[in-house]
Amino acid sequence: MSGLERLVVVGSSGSGKTTVARALADLLGHPLLEMDSVRHRDGWDSVGGEEFSAIVSEFARQDRWVIDGNYTSLGTRDVVWPRADTVVWLDMPKRVVVTRVIWRTLRRMLTRERLWGGLREPLSNLYKRDPYQNIVVWAWTRFEGVRAKYETAMTEGSWRHATVHRLRTPGEVSRFLAGLADRSGREIP
Repeated sequence: MSGLERLVVVGSSGSGKTTVARALADLLGHPLLEMDSVRHRDGWDSVGGEEFSAIVSEFARQDRWVIDGNYTSLGTRDVVWPRADTVVWLDMPKRVVVTRVIWRTLRRMLTRERLWGGLREPLSNLYKRDPYQNIVVWAWTRFEGVRAKYETAMTEGSWRHATVHRLRTPGEVSRFLAGLADRSGREIP
């Protein structure tokens, strides 16, 4: 399965990046790096740019991987994109991503699901208006900017060396994963 050695999965918060990246890693047998797990620490402190970039760079030096996340403002664009041979852009409609973020946040709060480093969804995700303290507001206010960033990446040629899969609906994602499962002989996790 040439061209599926180094995959980066990008898109808005709530687009399904982590779910799709995990499925791809399982289907292809590749190691997975979820950039949120590198960025966030106890108490929601963020790993600084240099340390974050060093960790992501080290992972991206491998021959095979799946990397999930955006973080282009922290230099991942210059580290991950040139090495990726496949870009999976989850370009879901805004109503889909915001609805997913709301339900995901509520589920995580109700079940007290542990996230990276033992973190849990903060209550501020339900009432704060600051996008840096509320993932729902973040998803709503950042949506157009994220889409524009990836539109630009396509038109300016940042991904010309890679195969780009721009998936715009949950159905397209399902068909894409099913096609890979057929090719790999594995089942979709």
